[in-house]
Amino acid sequence: MNDVHTNPLSLFGTPWFISAFVGWSLAQMIKMVTGFAKTKRVDFRYLLSTGGMPSAHSALVCALLTSFGLTEGFHAPITMLATAFAAITMFDAASVRRAAGNQATVMNQMIQELFKEHRLNQTRLKELLGHTRKEVFAGMFLGIGIAIVIVNYMMK
Repeated sequence: MNDVHTNPLSLFGTPWFISAFVGWSLAQMIKMVTGFAKTKRVDFRYLLSTGGMPSAHSALVCALLTSFGLTEGFHAPITMLATAFAAITMFDAASVRRAAGNQATVMNQMIQELFKEHRLNQTRLKELLGHTRKEVFAGMFLGIGIAIVIVNYMMK
């Protein structure tokens, strides 16, 4: 049997993995550069943060979906699975996690008000959990673009 098919490390050289990884990485780097432009400080926490522009989750799943479609065909079962995975991920980012972030904002305001009146241990909740639709669409287009470039480059 061909070594490529039995070696699990060969996954890292596929257009699917590379597209998804580069899509996610580029989205996170864009967040870091944007953060630097605002604060004039390099903050590496952006590389692993959630929320913000563009959505790295959307970039990853759309790069994966597009790379499967371009290499295996948009009719292939794996592409259909990737489509469902992308839809669920982007819906979650724009609705469920966004709502959780809004709730965290309200709870942090309540804690701030209590803290001003009483001596309490102040623990803030993470507010930037989800994405706006604009951030999700930006990540989607980033992922699609990255996959098109990588698949075309690797398939030459």
